[in-house]
Amino acid sequence: MATVPVTDATFDEEVRKSDIPVIVDFWAEWCGPCKQIGPALEELSAEYDGKVKIVKVDVDNNPDSPAQLGVRGIPALFLFKDGQVVSNKIGAAPKAALKNWIDSEI
Repeated sequence: MATVPVTDATFDEEVRKSDIPVIVDFWAEWCGPCKQIGPALEELSAEYDGKVKIVKVDVDNNPDSPAQLGVRGIPALFLFKDGQVVSNKIGAAPKAALKNWIDSEI
């Protein structure tokens, strides 16, 4: 399963009401580190298909969701379980580090 684009309008439905853990990637088109982790998140999305959903929120077009969570820098990754933030990670990281973070939290 590929990463899912999410907007402010669909955030609650896709993230907070999900029956599986969700990783939210707050990113922007102009953000170099965001582009660096993009391919790793796509691969992880396929690897965790059915166990974890990975979604992407473009902060330029959807300012409300990141503002509600206090996002000040991107990329910012938030892990939601049962509608609540259980962990977050700021900045780019290699795929192995992202995988270890996910595995330690789910």
